[in-house]
Amino acid sequence: MRLPRTHRDDVLIAAAGLACGLVLWSFGLHTQGPGTGLPGGPVVLVPLLALTAVALVRRTMPRTALLAGTAAVVADQFTRGNLMTVVMFADIVYAAVVYGTPASARRIPVTTGLITVAVTLGFLAWYRRPEALLIGVVTALLTFFPAITGAVVRNHREAADTARLRAEQTALLAEMDRRQAVIAERARMARELHDMVANHLSAIAIHSTAALSLDDPDTSRDALGVIRENSVEGLAEMRRLIGLLRDSGEHDEPAAAPTLDGLDALVRQARTSGAGSGLTFRLADDRAPDTALPAPVELAAYRIVQESLTNALKHAASGEVAVTLRPADHALTVEVTSPYGSRPGPRAPGSGAGLVGMRERIALLGGVFEAGPAEERGARIWRVRAELPVTEDDKEPSA
Repeated sequence: MRLPRTHRDDVLIAAAGLACGLVLWSFGLHTQGPGTGLPGGPVVLVPLLALTAVALVRRTMPRTALLAGTAAVVADQFTRGNLMTVVMFADIVYAAVVYGTPASARRIPVTTGLITVAVTLGFLAWYRRPEALLIGVVTALLTFFPAITGAVVRNHREAADTARLRAEQTALLAEMDRRQAVIAERARMARELHDMVANHLSAIAIHSTAALSLDDPDTSRDALGVIRENSVEGLAEMRRLIGLLRDSGEHDEPAAAPTLDGLDALVRQARTSGAGSGLTFRLADDRAPDTALPAPVELAAYRIVQESLTNALKHAASGEVAVTLRPADHALTVEVTSPYGSRPGPRAPGSGAGLVGMRERIALLGGVFEAGPAEERGARIWRVRAELPVTEDDKEPSA
């Protein structure tokens, strides 16, 4: 079995104790007088050498060191004695509490306290003189007080370790919160960027393909007009988003977010972009006039309609695209239907990020989102339906 490595400080303590003990012995200084009849000479060094060896393992084997040290200090009482022997034993008691097991740290102070009381009472009963109390004081100085000191030091170290661990856990939780916040902000930015720009880029892709594939000057001119309009609007949206990101944290006023009042313009723009694909657009807003909704609900509803119209421009067959807004008890229902099936002519590629973004928006508000093919009046359609919860406390007063 491999023995634990001796700590450097233990080596220094053992060397210093041995050196001081040898100096005291060389000058003939002992803890007990010459009239006691106890042996002196080199035999006094035996307990000292034993305590020196024990001090080397005071940190790595505290329990063994305490047992061996106790035997050595008891043996020292049958000689003339050496002061450094009992001093080193006091250090062994201290180390046993500081570096020992939690059970030893609890038991040693109690045990040394009981030993101190027992020694004091025993010598009082034996000598029947008040001076016997001094023996109890010396016993306490060598056993009980080092044990109490070790317990205090151990408690402080454990409290410091607990505080350090709590600080590390707090830092870890803060880092996790920061990462989650960054991920959430990136997802929000991705949704905003996709919803703002995808509509314009889809129209540009469709009409540029039409202009390249059809040899008709009027059609090409109309397509180029739509391309220019969407390019200018898309560039403006990009500048607004870049400005919002650049100025984040520098201004107290938030940037204005789209509201449902802009749906008419959004549908007109889609009508212009989809005219060449045989698409017509209809908006049915059943909300009461001057109805004010929470800003997150209006933004989510606007983005759902915007993305649904973009998907219709990309993939819908010829026919009518219907946008419907219906208020209900504590909810706003947004539904967009479009013809489902293949269509002739150019189509813009899709990435699937739009549906993911819409689903994430609704999930953040605690609503219900559905998207997929359905049957309506015997025709195949693609339906996007979202229920956005609206509580009475959330409703904003109308102007």
